[in-house]
Amino acid sequence: MNEIIRNTHASVTNGSLDPQDWSEFRALTHRMLDEAIDGIANVRARPVWQPIPDEVRAAIRTDVPREATSLADVYREFSEHVAPYATGNVHPGFMGWVHGGGTAVGMVAEMLAAGLNANLGGRDHMPIEVERQIVEWMRGLFGFPQGASGIFVTGTSMANLMAVLVARTSALGAPARQHGIGNGGALLTAYASKAAHGCISRAMDIAGFGTDALRKIDIDADHRIDVAALRAQIAIDREVGFKPFLVTASAGTVDIGAIDDLRALADLCREEGLWFHVDGAFGALAILSPELAPLLDGIDLADSIALDFHKWGQVPYDAGFLLVRDGERHRQAFAQPAAYLSREARGLAAGAVWPCDLGPDLSRGFRALKTWFTLKTFGTDRLGAVIARSCALARYLETRVLAEPRLELLAPVNLNIVCFRYRADDAINREIVADVQVSGIAAPSGTTLDGKFAIRAAIVNHRTAESDIDALVSAVIRFGARRTGGLIEVDAPPLAAQ
Repeated sequence: MNEIIRNTHASVTNGSLDPQDWSEFRALTHRMLDEAIDGIANVRARPVWQPIPDEVRAAIRTDVPREATSLADVYREFSEHVAPYATGNVHPGFMGWVHGGGTAVGMVAEMLAAGLNANLGGRDHMPIEVERQIVEWMRGLFGFPQGASGIFVTGTSMANLMAVLVARTSALGAPARQHGIGNGGALLTAYASKAAHGCISRAMDIAGFGTDALRKIDIDADHRIDVAALRAQIAIDREVGFKPFLVTASAGTVDIGAIDDLRALADLCREEGLWFHVDGAFGALAILSPELAPLLDGIDLADSIALDFHKWGQVPYDAGFLLVRDGERHRQAFAQPAAYLSREARGLAAGAVWPCDLGPDLSRGFRALKTWFTLKTFGTDRLGAVIARSCALARYLETRVLAEPRLELLAPVNLNIVCFRYRADDAINREIVADVQVSGIAAPSGTTLDGKFAIRAAIVNHRTAESDIDALVSAVIRFGARRTGGLIEVDAPPLAAQ
C-alpha cells in the first residue's frame, strides 16, 4: 500500500503545472512585470492605436497547441503580436469611448488576485469580505440605508440587466421565477429616454419582456428625459391596461454625458409605485467630486444603481457594480437553494448571504481586490479630483472648438464628453475619425446627433492633458483640410458670433 501511495504521489508531483525551475520562472516573470510597468510609464512614446497587419492576424491563427511551448516563447509572441495592437485606452490620447485608463496599482492588484485564484461565488473567506467592504463604502457614498446590497459584475450592461430582473421579481413576486412572467408579466412596461444606452433594450429582451415593452421617451434640449412626457406616457399605458413597473434614468448618457433630473424621476416613481433604477455607468462616480456631486441630486432615492469602476474609477477591466436599496428584494431575485451550496454554522461553508445569492454567477473572480487597492491607494478625494479634471478638459476642448471656425459644436458639454465636427459632410467627418485613429495621434469615436455625424471625444483617462486635447484638435483640422482641399464645405458662422 505504501508503495502505491509513493508512486501515486510521484505521478501527481511530476504532473503538476508548476514551473520545474522556480528561479528561471521568477527571473522571466520579473522581466515581464518590469516591461509591463515600462509600457505604462512610457505610454506616450507609442501610438494610441495602430491597425493590425494581416501577417500579425495570421500569426496567431494556428491549430490548437497540443505540445508545450516555453513561457519565454509565448511571452515573445505576446510582446510582438498582441501588446502593440491593443485598444489603446491606457494612452492619454484615447478619447473614443468611455474607457478608463487603468493604473499600475490596479495592474499589480490583478496579479495578486490571480495568485489567490479565489472564487467569490460564496463560502467564508476574506476575498468576499473585501467585496462586502466595498459594498458598504458604496452604500455610504450613495446614501443607501442599512440592508442595501451590492455585487461586482462584468460591467453596467450586466448590472442593468440584473436590475431589470430584480424589478421584475419585485413586480410579479417570487413565483414568476418558477412559472415565468405569464399574462401579467406580458403587460409590464418600462421607461427610459431615447438617449439611454442600448443595453437597456437588450435587458428587456433577455428578461423576457421584449424590447417593445420599453417605452423610449423624448429628451429635452439638454438631452435629459422629458419628465412631463414620461408622466403622460405612464398615464396612457395605465389607461389601456398596461402595468408600468420600471423607470431607468441615465446619469451620464452614452452620447453626450447628460444626467436626467434624478430627483424629479424619483418623486414620479414614488407617486406611481415604480422601481427607480439609475444607469450610472460612468456618471455615478461623479459622487466622488464635491464639484460634480450636486448634479446627481436624487440618486440617493434610487432603488438600484449600476456603475463601472473601470471607467471613471480607473480600475482595470472589468469591474462593474450593482447596488440595490433593498437587499432582501435583491436576494429574492437570484437566490436558489441547492444541496451543494448549503450553508453551515462553521467551517468554510459558513456565512449567510453569499454573492451567488445576488446574481447569476457561481464562478466569480476577485474583481473587488483591484477596486479595493485603487480606492485605498488613491483615496476618493484624489479620484474625485481626477474626475473633475476630466470635465475641465472637456470644457477646454469645447473652447477650442468654439474658437475654430472650421469646427462646429453639436451638443452641450455636460460632463466629460464633447461632440463636434469639421464643417463638412458626414462622409468626410467619418473619414476624419478614421484618419485620426490610424495616425496614432488620438482615438476619438463617432456618433450621430440630430441627424448629423459627430466626432465624439470622451475624456476619461487620468493621464490626458491639455496637450493631448490640442493634438486632437490639430489632427482633426489637418485631416479635415486635407480631405476638403482646405475649404469649409458648409456655411460657417463668423468667428465673432461663436
